[in-house]
Amino acid sequence: MSESFSLPTAPEGVIPALVERFNSGKVGELMTLYEGAVLVADDGRTVTDSAEVAAELERDISLGLPLAAKARHVFVAGDIAEIVVDWAIDGPGPDGRHVHVAGTASDVARRGSDGRWRYLIDNRLGTAVRQPA
Repeated sequence: MSESFSLPTAPEGVIPALVERFNSGKVGELMTLYEGAVLVADDGRTVTDSAEVAAELERDISLGLPLAAKARHVFVAGDIAEIVVDWAIDGPGPDGRHVHVAGTASDVARRGSDGRWRYLIDNRLGTAVRQPA
């Protein structure tokens, strides 16, 4: 578990925990939410290797812009939750050009044996139509 941030004890805490960690600028802090998780890349590939997940997350963190996110729906069945999230990264990028990346995610979280919630599936463009990879 992270020294700086506690893990959520309820599924409604997953998105605030994500935002807090993302906005810290530290991918290591963010990775504590991804124990054994699948990240769906923008091109539709599923990424399971933790180093590759970290690289995908680092790409967005390196923009140096804050993440804004709000859960639209949280549906819970036992130790599994589906979280529908509207999110955006917006502002001037490192090169001074305006950056706007946004979407509606369809994520799945799981309560671990420690009672803490972590990502099982992070599908940040959950509602987007993707072309085959």
